[in-house]
Amino acid sequence: MNNNKLYPFERNRYYPGKMLTSADFQAEQNYHINKARFMNGLMYGSGIICGLGVFSLDDQSVLIESGAAIDGHGREIIVDSSTVKKLSAIEGFDRLTGDVVRLCVRFKEQEIHNVYSVNRKEDEKEYEFNRISEGYELFLTERENDGADYAPDTEFLSKETLFKSENYIGEVMIPTAVCKGKNVKIVLEVRKISTENVNLNCRGLLEMPAFQTAEGNHEIEIGFENLNLSMGESVKKEYWVRVQDTPAVVSELILRSGTAFAFENDAAINTSSNFSLRVMLRSISPLELVSNETGKLNLEMRGIGLMDDSVPLADLKIVRTANNYLIDTIIEDQVKKYILTPAQILMRSTYMSFFEKEVDIMETAPQGQEAVVAKTGGSRTEFTNIATGTLEVPLGKNARTGDIRYSGEIPHGLGPGNVYVDIGYSYVSDNPELAVNQKCTFYGNPDLFSKKNEQMTDVETAVKVLNEKGSFVVAARLLRDVDYLTLTFRWVAIRFPSGDEMELTEDYYDKSISVATPTVIMGTKESHFFSVRFNNMKATGITYELTAPGSGEISSDGVYTAPSREGVYEIRIFCTEMPVICTYAYAIVRKKMIGDSENGGGSLLDNNGI
Repeated sequence: MNNNKLYPFERNRYYPGKMLTSADFQAEQNYHINKARFMNGLMYGSGIICGLGVFSLDDQSVLIESGAAIDGHGREIIVDSSTVKKLSAIEGFDRLTGDVVRLCVRFKEQEIHNVYSVNRKEDEKEYEFNRISEGYELFLTERENDGADYAPDTEFLSKETLFKSENYIGEVMIPTAVCKGKNVKIVLEVRKISTENVNLNCRGLLEMPAFQTAEGNHEIEIGFENLNLSMGESVKKEYWVRVQDTPAVVSELILRSGTAFAFENDAAINTSSNFSLRVMLRSISPLELVSNETGKLNLEMRGIGLMDDSVPLADLKIVRTANNYLIDTIIEDQVKKYILTPAQILMRSTYMSFFEKEVDIMETAPQGQEAVVAKTGGSRTEFTNIATGTLEVPLGKNARTGDIRYSGEIPHGLGPGNVYVDIGYSYVSDNPELAVNQKCTFYGNPDLFSKKNEQMTDVETAVKVLNEKGSFVVAARLLRDVDYLTLTFRWVAIRFPSGDEMELTEDYYDKSISVATPTVIMGTKESHFFSVRFNNMKATGITYELTAPGSGEISSDGVYTAPSREGVYEIRIFCTEMPVICTYAYAIVRKKMIGDSENGGGSLLDNNGI
């Protein structure tokens, strides 16, 4: 591991009568050179600034384009003109043994301009080089030998191993600190660490007390199916969850005991029986959190991670014959690392506009539903208690007067509860004054608008609101024969304010909470998250407490840790603001016996204890 420090900095101090030697002039140069390299590494890091593309010129040669880069010591590497190199002529080729090699460039100095040395002493050289040329050198290395042994994200991410074998290793990772009320991703990464041709299947169930999926669950299943990687290759799967706005400052991501497994070619491999990832919950924005995490890296930590003296350009797949070789493929993606310089901001933002679309509130509405927005001083405000959309009721080919047809179940997007839904009949009428057809929507009785006492409506309708499911169904009865196949309606849903919003006394009737898994069997010192369901009430703050001393530990967000002795332990769970609404959970704790599964014995019981 390199650790070539460029600081502390020292510069010449000049004073009258000072005698200057070559050492003083060298110190003057070193001061400015090291200061510039220090700032390069600190402000830009290492990587390619521009150019340095690699192309196959023929079966045995490559073309390297001109360009610029900065290495891990902050030194500028300038390739002033495009160059063609035969692969066998590049330094390091003779030591290669693999079929995939990495082409790199590094900084190289060369002394030039040989001149006569004036006033030399008897033991000094007669000629000296008068200049130092800052150039570059290309070289080849084995791909698996390239790269630093320290990654800066080790301080930003919490990691735990889900499984590990001679062929694969799987790790779960999440930031060590997350933002309340914001989204965050959990990553499962699998790496191949052998050359064996092995298929992998793996899974595990994570419990997340302070996180929720898009469906509102506090647990998520992770895993891969039929995975087959090459040596050194890795894949990642992302799982996005939302951080709850909770008073807690610390939470955990828990692998449920007994849920992890991994198979290689149908043969089971060792997996973690139970682990937890500790996560800090912060009440700040993601930008502020990331800025704090990246800014707090000290100089030693930055220096360890940025001391590589080379910059990778490409991976080359080569085909070897008895006495020769052929260049098969050149791979630059995920090999090159580019430095995002301020001079490229405008160009980068222009290019990114082809891939990023401004989020539209209309796109966030559920399928078949349009979000209602109001313009207020040039901005748009979303009404969270109103929703609208269109629906169609199919009639079929032979619909006659008096026939009743039903729509499918339509979610209105306002959630369960007391919601009012009204529908309007969309009608196309002739306008003789404008000589056009006009589309109208009638709410109520459209016959009141008839000037000739003619029947304008084709159907009469009714709406059935499914309060607990957050949806509705429309019924339509034909009042006359029609010759079209569908009826079109516009619907509007309005959610009534809750009792809290109307400042009414809370009614506890028919409201309750229940535990998703009220009884759990677990080993000593293991952890389990007791997830709570809300019945006929909105989600609210929950308090957990142990009913007897020595029953283990329970965190504020519902993570129970079993004690070291066996027994049956009770946990009381109640609504913080309404303690009368409560329930109980039970932990059956037993020590693992010889012959228990390697993956733990966490058998779960349902509400009937089965």
